[in-house]
Amino acid sequence: MFENLSEKFDRAFKLLKGQGKITEINVAETLKEVRKALLDADVNYKIAKEFTDKVKEKALGANVLTAVSPGQLLVKITHDELALLMGGQREEINLSGNPSIILIAGLQGSGKTTFSGKLANMLKNKQKKNVLLVAGDVYRPAAINQLKVLGEQIGVDVFADLESKDPVSIARRAIEQGKAQGKNVIIIDTAGRLAVDEQMMNEIANVKQAVQPHETLFVVDSMTGQDAVNTAKAFNDRIDYDGVVLTKLDGDTRGGAALTIRSVVTKPIKFVGTGEKMEAIDVFYPERMADRILGMGDIVSLVERAQENFDEEQARKLQKKIAKNQFSFNDFYDQIQQIKKMGNIKDLVGMIPGVGKAMKDVDIDDNAFKSVEAIILSMTPQERDEPSIINGSRRKRIADGSGTTIQDVNKLLKQFEETRKVMRMMSNPGKMAGLMRNMPGAQK
Repeated sequence: MFENLSEKFDRAFKLLKGQGKITEINVAETLKEVRKALLDADVNYKIAKEFTDKVKEKALGANVLTAVSPGQLLVKITHDELALLMGGQREEINLSGNPSIILIAGLQGSGKTTFSGKLANMLKNKQKKNVLLVAGDVYRPAAINQLKVLGEQIGVDVFADLESKDPVSIARRAIEQGKAQGKNVIIIDTAGRLAVDEQMMNEIANVKQAVQPHETLFVVDSMTGQDAVNTAKAFNDRIDYDGVVLTKLDGDTRGGAALTIRSVVTKPIKFVGTGEKMEAIDVFYPERMADRILGMGDIVSLVERAQENFDEEQARKLQKKIAKNQFSFNDFYDQIQQIKKMGNIKDLVGMIPGVGKAMKDVDIDDNAFKSVEAIILSMTPQERDEPSIINGSRRKRIADGSGTTIQDVNKLLKQFEETRKVMRMMSNPGKMAGLMRNMPGAQK
């Protein structure tokens, strides 16, 4: 996410390294590079210039403390201005109604239907809401079928009418049904077009007028850059929506839409889509996004994702197993499944401060666990519980069954044994302290 922009910012700030203080000359040189980085990211020139002017004004007026280098100070000022540019603070979705009605708008191909499913999944799992999805696209049967499939996948009811061509009637009847069924959130997916046109605007305006939603969200493909911002403005001028959703932020996006949409339409970004899975949706935090753009990671989001996906009771049981050296391949397999639920692996690595930058050229395949899973699933229940019984003939059978080589199986067994030793050592503070004392160079 924003890899190129982060890299260019990093290069710009290196110009200040070794400088004793911030001066008009050295800050101008650095900010010229920052402005170029923003323009390359498809940020509007006027906004890029205003941004660097504000940073320059604050940097020249700031006192550089002896403990802080000029480069660090400029990064801090740039970070704060970036967060402000993107909205300053997170904005909540309005769920005050009973039921709360959420209207989803946007162009065709922006990811509206997928986002509707992701939002329903998030509200159901994190806020325990009883959600109804409404298929309001009367032009594309494929969109209705897609929503039905998503609804089945996440366990959420879908209201659809393949016969009607009246989106207002569909929305009204869906709300009546939702109320009768005790639903407390109703998400209405609407039709999109390939471009902004009068018919489309009239239709979405009529639906909004008829259902009086508590929240209207405009979904936009962030990969379309400045075009996304222009489309967002056209929609906002007509239907006055409450918030923006940026999809496909996991792709080769330059970041211009995320950085400038708030200042153009004065509406907050509320959610971002970061992948194809139903869990690949994040609440938008401007400060955290600024952290990531400047290569500082996003440890808060990483911890939150871990807390959402790891079961406390299961963690306690696992700790006891580790202490007794009973950690098995079954436990190892369960941990892999938990990590996979957290999202795209490269995205997770990018949240760790310093690591994302170091790993930028490393291709981390989301299928990296596949061969490991295949090997574990080719073991018998006894072999998963007692890896020590896996002899040469068993290794060959496991390799054949998993479509891997004996070397792959040997490598996994060795890594597993080493992991088990380290985990057991870390669960025993006394042993860990003894190990540290016996290390070469340790103070006796």
